[in-house]
Amino acid sequence: MPLFYQQDINQTTRAGIWHLTEEEDFFLAKVPLTREITHPHKRLQHLGGRFLLPFLFPDFPHAEIEIASTRKPFLPTEQYHFSISHCGDYAAAIVSSNQQVGIDIEIITERVHRIKHKFLHPDEQAFAASYPEDQQTKLLTLLWSVKEAMFKWWGRGDIDFSEVLWIDPFMMQDRGIVQAMFQKPGHLYPLQLQYRFKNDLVYVWVATEPI
Repeated sequence: MPLFYQQDINQTTRAGIWHLTEEEDFFLAKVPLTREITHPHKRLQHLGGRFLLPFLFPDFPHAEIEIASTRKPFLPTEQYHFSISHCGDYAAAIVSSNQQVGIDIEIITERVHRIKHKFLHPDEQAFAASYPEDQQTKLLTLLWSVKEAMFKWWGRGDIDFSEVLWIDPFMMQDRGIVQAMFQKPGHLYPLQLQYRFKNDLVYVWVATEPI
């Protein structure tokens, strides 16, 4: 069973990462494929993420999942709040019965340098540039993952990553906390996100009272 990582965040919130080494049939025996996905690996990622939901909470009502206009999956009854992420051969999920949540998992890669101007405010770019060159790829990947987790926590789409999602400078470690701000007209929410590096991955999650 390739459970890569699991965390009981509190009594009502759990998260996990699954290493996708199984064939599709393993996941299909536990969860259905509810939409057509033609690419085999993307289909496996989708199934892995959905598999984690009842793995974390066995009574998770998988059949009740609906998809919002923003493409965010949700439960109309709000019995659980949840967020799913996947990259490469990994899928991650966070589930909570009473907190609004967001999760993201990323593989550390040089490609993040090409898009940093799209998701970072100039002040955040300056912060990233202050780090030694051999640490910048790791830091930029973390910053991207933090903002992806914030975006999934928001769940309503329609935001500019560089102008709405703000990250305070911090000292990057193997695991830690990032202070951030969601700032949009009519919406101002300070957020505290947890992160952890494992092997060539970074994993970020956030959980708050529902807004």
